[in-house]
Amino acid sequence: MLVLGIETSCDETAAAVVEADPTPGTPVGRIRANAIYAQLSEHRPFGGVVPEIAARAHLERIDGMVARALADAGVGFADLDGVAATAGPGLIGGVIVGVMTAKAIALAHDKPFLAVNHLEGHALTTRLVEPVAFPFLLLLVSGGHCQLLAVQGVGRYRRLGTTIDDAVGEAFDKTAKLLGLGFPGGPAVERAARDGDPAKFDLPRPLWRKPGCDFSFSGLKTAVRLAAAGLPKDDPRAIADLAASFQRTVGDILVDRCRHAFDMFRTTCGLPPDTPVPLVVAGGVAANQHLRARLADVAASCGARLVAPPPALCTDNAAMIAWAGIERLRLGLVDGLDVAPRPRWPLDPAATAAIGRTGVGAGVKV
Repeated sequence: MLVLGIETSCDETAAAVVEADPTPGTPVGRIRANAIYAQLSEHRPFGGVVPEIAARAHLERIDGMVARALADAGVGFADLDGVAATAGPGLIGGVIVGVMTAKAIALAHDKPFLAVNHLEGHALTTRLVEPVAFPFLLLLVSGGHCQLLAVQGVGRYRRLGTTIDDAVGEAFDKTAKLLGLGFPGGPAVERAARDGDPAKFDLPRPLWRKPGCDFSFSGLKTAVRLAAAGLPKDDPRAIADLAASFQRTVGDILVDRCRHAFDMFRTTCGLPPDTPVPLVVAGGVAANQHLRARLADVAASCGARLVAPPPALCTDNAAMIAWAGIERLRLGLVDGLDVAPRPRWPLDPAATAAIGRTGVGAGVKV
């Protein structure tokens, strides 16, 4: 089974071809091609992603990326078994570009179309590279999302906790900007933190040791801004210390929330208390090696193991979209060409409805 995947939800214009056994429930696939154009030069002058610029860049690049992916894979449109594209959530202009491109290919070549939730792409990525059985506990950490979910199967997600304000990746980006470390912020903070003292600054840990699995990062960002304003000018050591302290604090928060999530996960899935549980971490922030080490430790202390995709598959890419398309195609979950792109698309609609009623989480950014 061969599926073409297209990803255009933020600032990566990507196309990939993934191959897998057509049998449902068979994990692990083979990436035949994975072409990515990162729009760093377009957005770097602004210190962040500008939606209108991203959408125009996707429009200019997408045809060439699809052609490159097919050429790298050594296949043509006729060889495909399906065409998958991110249909949301994301910056709607970019999502529209990818969805319309995929629909056109599917229509012209009479192939099944698969509208993939970008978050499901991240959630299932580990199954592309190693056999991870359902159910598993997922920590999804990226520029727009910070969630803990019980993944019970393809399309079956129960949210255990989410951020009530900002995502952890957004906090990394804002910290990098405050410290003048450049864009993209996550890798820049991680590099600076290697030379810093993580105990130098005592930063707040919102919701730390509180019941539940929800996150909060707005107070931490404010504390970093105030600390950054008091740093000596042009002092790389002080900048490194603050970056290291911020990274350590984020690690403390993630470890605390995950520790609570293990018990909630076992209860949600009806598992005995001592059942071994995989902790899967996915999303762009999952590429951070310091945080991976912290999460591996908490998983081991809870009788679990940490599973993470290779760093190259943590950030946005089309291979994960193609793989999610394969997982859905094997179950017959094909979409019509009337599917509309969505700027917001929760993995667990029931949890979103509950949050909407309470008003909590209204500020979460896509």
